[in-house]
Amino acid sequence: MQTDNNHPYIADIKAILTAAKQQVYSAVNTAMVQAYWLIGKRIVEEEQNGNERAEYGSFLIKNLSTELTQTFGKGFSERALREIRQFYLTFPHANIRHSPSAESENPTEKYLFTKLSWTHIRQLLRVGNSEARAYYLKETAENNWSVRTLDRNIATQYYERLFLSHAKQPVIDEMQEKTNEFTLDKNEFLKSPAVLEFLNISPNKGYTEAELEKAIIDNIQDFLLELGKGYAFVARQQIIKTTTRDYFIDLVFYNFILKCFVLLDLKTERISHQDVGQMDMYVRMYDEEIKADNDNPTLGIILCSETDQDIARYSILKGNEQLFASKYKLYLPSPEELKAEIEKEKLNFKLQHAIG
Repeated sequence: MQTDNNHPYIADIKAILTAAKQQVYSAVNTAMVQAYWLIGKRIVEEEQNGNERAEYGSFLIKNLSTELTQTFGKGFSERALREIRQFYLTFPHANIRHSPSAESENPTEKYLFTKLSWTHIRQLLRVGNSEARAYYLKETAENNWSVRTLDRNIATQYYERLFLSHAKQPVIDEMQEKTNEFTLDKNEFLKSPAVLEFLNISPNKGYTEAELEKAIIDNIQDFLLELGKGYAFVARQQIIKTTTRDYFIDLVFYNFILKCFVLLDLKTERISHQDVGQMDMYVRMYDEEIKADNDNPTLGIILCSETDQDIARYSILKGNEQLFASKYKLYLPSPEELKAEIEKEKLNFKLQHAIG
């Protein structure tokens, strides 16, 4: 029996589901924004009660991060809590409360926040000019800007260029043309690491890995553990945050012989300078935020899977080379071993799909 895809009832049902998903999108984002503003407010209030505010504030954030992580899981690192605190300090008069009867000192601003995701707000917090920040807040909410659109407009100083221009329409037209592809995905909240952490849901690695990448990473994980040279598995698709965006590290290990974390990232395209710089950023952030005082500096391995060439590169920060010169050659897999493993798993992948 054939179905009529153009039947009005099908369109009606699709419209119902689209509207329902949009309601969920709005409800989740509103709840997050409300909760984070109130948390930021409470943190600031507690800091102001401390006698030595700078020292007490640092202790408060660290202790709160530990407690919230134990109770609610990921999403409450010290960095994240500092951002939440900054949210309240930047918009102290928004009066974003859970109670619908609560009156806002600035009802327009409160309404605008209900239209934004937490990721939008994190972008706004890096805008130093208060007038530009207010403009981006209003435009993002009223025009349904995606995070990528907002990010691009901040980076290209759209506000400053627009208001310095006598002829504004060409500037607006250019912006709209160059951000046209950044349309807001109505379901993007389901893929947002911030939302998944808020709801205490583990991110689905399928959101960020192609089939080939997943197949290789699956086996590289086992391969490193099978080497038996002090490896312990720590995390997969671990989220690491900067002030502007979230990144995923494919695999994280700890080597008890080297006494250091080992980060592994796979690229399915030709390796670039950006990839190397990104890994160095991961390593630096791990050293600053996760590594204990008695741990050695973090190591990063970049794997690049290509049709004509496979590259295994170690990313070691300046000053670490001498420390690990004699050690990592014994306890880390050689580039040749990693390269051979990638080739083997690529071949297995092709054979399995050919049979399927």
